[in-house]
Formats: sequence, C-alpha cells, structure tokens
Amino acid sequence: MSGDASDAPTRATAKTRLQALGDVARKPLRAASALGVIGGVLVLPQAALIALCLQRAFVDGEPPVTLLPLLGALLATLLLRAGLGWASRRLADRAVERIRIDLRARIARGLVARGPVWVRSQQSGALAERMGAHVDALEGYFGGFVPLRAEIVGVPLAILLAAFVVDRTVGLVLLLTMPLVPAFMMLVGWGAQAASQRQLQALTRMGGHFADRLRGLGLIRLYGRGASELAGIRAAAEELRVRSLRVLRIAFLSSAVLEFFASLSVAMIALYLGLTYLGMLDLRAAPLTLGMGVFCLLLAPEFYAPLRRLATHYHDRAAALAAMDEIALVLDVDEPALSTGDGTQASGTSLVSAHAVALRHPAAARDVLHDITLQLQRGQHVALVGASGEGKSTLLEALAGWLPVHAGGLQRAPGLRIGYAPQRPFLFAGSLRDNLRMARPDASEAELEQAAEAAQVMRFASRLPDGLDTVIGERGFGLSGGEARRVALARVFLRDPDLLLLDEPTAFLDADTEAAVLRAIRQFAQGRAVVLATHSPAAQAAMAQVWQVRDGRVHVDGGTP
Repeated sequence: MSGDASDAPTRATAKTRLQALGDVARKPLRAASALGVIGGVLVLPQAALIALCLQRAFVDGEPPVTLLPLLGALLATLLLRAGLGWASRRLADRAVERIRIDLRARIARGLVARGPVWVRSQQSGALAERMGAHVDALEGYFGGFVPLRAEIVGVPLAILLAAFVVDRTVGLVLLLTMPLVPAFMMLVGWGAQAASQRQLQALTRMGGHFADRLRGLGLIRLYGRGASELAGIRAAAEELRVRSLRVLRIAFLSSAVLEFFASLSVAMIALYLGLTYLGMLDLRAAPLTLGMGVFCLLLAPEFYAPLRRLATHYHDRAAALAAMDEIALVLDVDEPALSTGDGTQASGTSLVSAHAVALRHPAAARDVLHDITLQLQRGQHVALVGASGEGKSTLLEALAGWLPVHAGGLQRAPGLRIGYAPQRPFLFAGSLRDNLRMARPDASEAELEQAAEAAQVMRFASRLPDGLDTVIGERGFGLSGGEARRVALARVFLRDPDLLLLDEPTAFLDADTEAAVLRAIRQFAQGRAVVLATHSPAAQAAMAQVWQVRDGRVHVDGGTP
C-alpha cells in the first residue's frame, strides 16, 4: 500500500467526510429520500384496498362490478408507487454522479497540492485506483444507503401505527422484533468495514503492481523476469480474490440471518391470525374479520422490507467508509505555501530570494542542501554545476515550488511566472502539437511554431511523417532523450516565464544542435533570469555566472552567493 503512517487521516473521521461529500448533492438526495418515504407509506392504502376487495368479494358477497372502483384505486396506487420509486432512483443516480465528479476533482486538486515530488514517490496504479474504483465504491452508499435512512424511520413507524390500530397483538409482535434487525446490523457492520478496508487495500496494491509492470514490460522481458512477475501478479490477484470472498461471505451471512428474523416474525403473525380464526386463541375484544387479517398479513413483510434493503446497503456503507480512509491519503493536505520562513516577499528587482534554506526530500533522514542564501535578479544567467547527486535538480525543484523547504525562508516576487524543464520531462500520449499546447492552450499557431523553432524541435519534427502532428507514445515513446528535452524546452518558451529553470537541456545533443539550443536560450532569456543545471562546458560558457554545488552547499567562484 502506498503512503505511510504519517499520511493517516487525523483531521476528520470517514463518516464526517462522507457527510461532507453529500453536501454537493443535498437537494436531490433529500428529494430521493422524501419520494422513497412517500412510496413506502403508500403500502398502507394498497394493503387496505386489497383487504377490502377480499372482504367484500368473499365475505360480504358483493357482485364483481361493485369492486371496480376499488380495483381502479388499487391500480392507481400501484402506478403511483412505481412512479415514485422511479423518480427516487433517478434523483439518487443524479446525486451520485454529481458527488463522483466533485470528489474526483477534489482528488485531482489534492494531487496537485501534494506536489510532483510526492506524486512521483507513489505508485501511479494505486493513485488511479483511488480516483477510479475507490470513488465508485461510494455509489452504493449515496445511491442506496442514504435515501433508505429516512425510509426506515418513516415507513415502519407508519405501518406500526396502522397495525396497532387494527390489532394490538400484531403491532406488539412487530414492535418487539424490530430492534433485532438494527442490532444485528451494528454487530455485522464492524466486521464488514474491516473486511472492506482490507479488500480495498488489496485492490490498491494489485492496481499499482499491475500498472507498474505494464509500464516496464519491455525491461521485464529484456531481463527474463516474465515468469516471476507473472507469479507476483497471480499472488496479488489471489489475495484480492480471498479478500473479496470474505466480504461476500459476511454480506450473505448477515442477509440470511436478517431474512430469518423477518420470516420468523411474519410466521408468528400468520400463526396468530390462523389460531384466532380457528377459535383456538382469543386475544381480541372484537371479532377479527377477513379484511383485517389480510391487511395485517400484507403489512408484516412490508414492515421489514426497508430494513432488509438497508441491510443490503449497509455493506455499501462499510465499503464507502473504507474507501474514504484510502482517499483521505490524497485529500488530507494543506494548500502548499510557496513562501516560507518569515512570510515576506522578494523585494526590489529580486525574483527569488533564499535565506539559510535547507532542502530535504520526503522521508529522507538528512538534508541534501543546507545554508543556501542567494538572490536571483531579472537578467541574471546562471550555470549550476557539480557532480551527479550533489543536489542540482533538488535546488531547481525547490526554486520551482515543487519541493518545500525544510528550514529557512524562500520568497518569490508577486506574480512570478516560472518555466521549469526537468531532466526527465513527461510527455503525454498524443501529437507533438498537443504536448506543446500543454504550456499555453490559447497559443496561436504562429507562437507555437516559433517556440518549436527556437527550441530546435522543428529540426527533427520536419523529418517526421506528420510534422508537429506526429503522434508519440506516453512518456515520449518514439522520441530520443534529446528530442524529448527539446519539446520540454519549447513548452517553457511558449509559457513566456520570468524565470527559466532548465535541468540538462542540452544532454544527448550533438555539438551543432547543442550550440543552436544554447543560442536560442540566450536569445529568449534576454530580460529574464535563467538557472541552467549542466555538465556541459559549452553550456557553462554560455551563462554569465557559474554556481557550484559541492558538499551540500552552493558556491559562486569558490564562495557562497
């Protein structure tokens, strides 16, 4: 399972979260509940009309033609109940769809707030499961359990009152057996929630495992690890199967017991009515007519019907609570503060100002960089050099706002636009043109082609079958490392930033292409600040200043900036 103990939800319970999610669809949920209650209460006139028809036909001996108005009223009642049920279902489905969309948007915002560094430390398949299967696990709760909560209060109460009016013994049987259902549901619910939690965790692990193996399928085949990876996937699938069957076992067991209690109660009422008609039992002051007995017998199963349906959806509630615990790992995050320390903004002509900053990757035991004090001015062009692993990329991520500072203060000028081209840029499956438009969807064709030309993208795109419309695979499949970096650089140019942060933009390039890219960077960077991490002597020479990362600190010509 991705995430760690520090990510455990502490700010609110899963139950509170579920209630908060329902706020976006409160009106349709309440309307669905109200229609469900009305449709359930209509069982009273329905049972009364059936009982009255039988009483008049078999006891009073009235001709069939006199029953037509009663049969018409019964048909109208049945149609009305069906219409109310359909409308309630439609409203509940509409509410579920609205909640789904809102929650997936909140998860996406949570991932953005977590930042790229945290997201890159997670399994992409596990994150996809949280946004997919875990969100879908809430459907049964909001579409079934929530509307039924009002129905189990209103409908059994109305039936109970009607039963007491007609026959107190029947009403007493219903009253005494009613608490057995919610009591058993409460006992089963604890085990159901725990089983659902383990099932969703197994689903998350399997999704993450499978997605990562699909992404590295070529490497797995290259190293001959296909058989062992298949065994791992088989083990994950088997774990999920076992967890799912445990959830189903609890669901079937609880449903069987609840059906037993309901059937036993109906049988007790039927036995009482039968013995009363046979004259073997006399607990009434007045005679029991056929219509009264039929009315009570028809109400008995309807009294337990909402409770039985709620028992079915009670497992949806357990699954929803378990899903919220998993989703909370993404939602429980404060909006990141780009300015830390004393909270002041960079002043004067400074674009970025850092004072005694220490940087540390998440879950790391020590700082990568410390005591960083620097200022970046507009028009300042810096080459960031140092051995691999010294922290050049870490510093760029902090300047870009991807990595929060561990100590010290880092401030940015108000409205600062930053363009960051990382060492391993992410390219989406689609055309080169679509990947460039990620930076500015509203850019004109002329601006897009100008940025592509400046970043030397057209140098290789012109040789492709469809030019900029050529489709590439996810993560830039179909392009070389140098070509992917040039696409990322073109995106930075198209963004028109005040500060350019470039991580090895000329790696994997031949000398002529590197010279052309450096010329484009210098020309574009006029009036802007540039920090360029590089190992290339030509790139170092193209920048006005050289900052060296060494021994966990940043040095300029042997000193600290």
